[in-house]
Amino acid sequence: MTSAPAGTTRPEAVSQDTAVLRITDLRVGYRTAAGTRTAVDGLDLTAAPGRITAVVGESGSGKSTTAHAVIGLLPPGGRVEHGSVRLEDEELTGLSERAWRDVRGRRIGFVPQDPGVSLDPVKPVGRQVAEVLRVHHLATGRGAAERAVDLLAGAGLPDPARRSRQYPHELSGGMRQRVLIAMATAARPRLLVADEPTSALDVTVQRQILDHLEALAADTGTAV
Repeated sequence: MTSAPAGTTRPEAVSQDTAVLRITDLRVGYRTAAGTRTAVDGLDLTAAPGRITAVVGESGSGKSTTAHAVIGLLPPGGRVEHGSVRLEDEELTGLSERAWRDVRGRRIGFVPQDPGVSLDPVKPVGRQVAEVLRVHHLATGRGAAERAVDLLAGAGLPDPARRSRQYPHELSGGMRQRVLIAMATAARPRLLVADEPTSALDVTVQRQILDHLEALAADTGTAV
């Protein structure tokens, strides 16, 4: 597994002084019946404002484990055994769950791998985006609903006012992924973690989503 900012081949190209995310010598392991299995070992990574940093590796190399370690949501049995994960000037390893609530969603947004299982099937997508705004005390009532439509439009969803009233099963895979992007960026986070966000989509839609993430980083200064 390797990492590099988009358009470069060297992780060192990102200044440590300007990096939004700095991972140093990260080791993550999972407790199993046979003992601890190391999933990530010795990872160094930096992500700068307005740029996309790609983590590349074969299946099982630890890409998703790294993403979940950054957002503090490792599966049961998983834990950070060594190293540092810093969001700007704050160390994230060892944060309490209460402290994570102020980081996750507000300062770090997350776009999961499969939109088909990540959205609530019994709620209109606009309401789900609005809930993110309410949870982080960014908007309430009608204001949250209107802002949700704006976020869906910003994520590239066509006819966002009408789509906001639809349920996930009424949208295509690409549209559902745009809903997740709208939710992840609702609080204008400093860092957006995208865990293989196009793997469940066809090639044409994959390109559209990647182009949108690139534009999002450039326009907002978010590190991706």
